[in-house]
Amino acid sequence: MITTDKTVNKENITILGIESSCDETAAAVVRNGREVLSNVISSQIDIHTVYGGVVPEIASRLHCENINGVIKMALKEAGMSFEDIDAIAVTKGPGLVGALLVGVSEAKALAYALDKPLIGVNHIEGHIAANYITHKELEPPYVCLVVSGGHTHLAVVKDYKSFELVGRTHDDAAGETFDKVARAVGLGYPGGPKVDRAAIGGNPHAIEFPRGEVKDSPYDFSFSGLKSAVLNYINGAQMKGENIDVSDLAASFEAAVTDVLVSRTVKCGIEYGIGTVAIAGGVSANTALRAAMKAECEKHGIKCLYPEPVFCTDNAAMIAAAGYYEYLAGTRDDESLNALPNLPLS
Repeated sequence: MITTDKTVNKENITILGIESSCDETAAAVVRNGREVLSNVISSQIDIHTVYGGVVPEIASRLHCENINGVIKMALKEAGMSFEDIDAIAVTKGPGLVGALLVGVSEAKALAYALDKPLIGVNHIEGHIAANYITHKELEPPYVCLVVSGGHTHLAVVKDYKSFELVGRTHDDAAGETFDKVARAVGLGYPGGPKVDRAAIGGNPHAIEFPRGEVKDSPYDFSFSGLKSAVLNYINGAQMKGENIDVSDLAASFEAAVTDVLVSRTVKCGIEYGIGTVAIAGGVSANTALRAAMKAECEKHGIKCLYPEPVFCTDNAAMIAAAGYYEYLAGTRDDESLNALPNLPLS
C-alpha cells in the first residue's frame, strides 16, 4: 500500500538506495537526490559469463549472500550510520522476480527495524534519475531514452514523477540484441561493451543491415528483424566458408541500432518542442550511440546529456536519486510492498 505524507521539513534529505533487479547487488547513500556519498556495486558478471547470460536462480542466491555486506560498505564509505538515513529506497520492479524480492525484503526489514520511511522505486525511473547525478542543473521537461539489456523506452519527462511513455520496443530490447549478436559472432557476454570495442576501426557501412520500423508507431522500436538479419549473415558466411570481418560486422550492426535510437529520440524532442534530450541505461554507455546522439542533437540545437558510465549500468545511486523525489512527493510504502517484475513506467 502506498500512502502520501507531505510533511518534509529537513533541509538535507539522505536516502539509502538498494538495487537488486538483475545481476548487480548495489547500495548507495545519496543526499538531496544529486550528491552521491557512496555507491557500492557487487557485480556477478564473471559468474554469469560462464553461462553466456544471467541465470536468475544464481543471481538471486548471490544477492542473498552479498546484500548485507554491500549495504554495510555503502554506509561506511559515506561515513554514516543507519541513524543518519532519512528513508530507504529500493527497486520494486521491473526485473527478475527472485532478484527483486531479495532487495525488497531487505529494505522492508530495515525500514521496520529502524522505523524509517520505505519507498519502492521503478527501475526505469531510476535510470532516468541517473542523469540528475551527473547533471545537477538538469530539470524537467526533457526527453529521455532508456536503453538497457531489458528495456528500450522513450519517455517525455514532464516532471520528476510525471512521465509520458511515447515509445517502446515491440520485441527485443536494444541491449538484449547486443548480447545475442555478440554471442553469435563469438565475442561472448556481456555483449554491449564487447561489441563497442570490436566496432572500433570497423566500417559501419560495410554491411547494410535493416533499420526496424513499427507501422503507425513513429516512436516505437523493433530489433528482432535486425537480430535475425545479423544471424542470417553470419550463418550464410559460415556455410560459404567466407571469413567474417568482426570489426566491420560489429560496426555495421552498431550503426543500425544507433540510427534507429537516435532518429526516434531527436524526432521526439523536435515534435514535442523540448530542447533537452537525455539517454540512460547500460547501452547509453556505448560510445557510438553517445557520439551519434550528440551530433544529431547539435544539428537541431538540442542539448544532449548522458550519465557517467558508472551510473549507466544498474546501480543504487540512481534508485536513491529517484527515491528522493518520491520522498518529497510524500510517497510511503508499507509491509505490503512486493516485487513487480513487469512494472510499467507511469
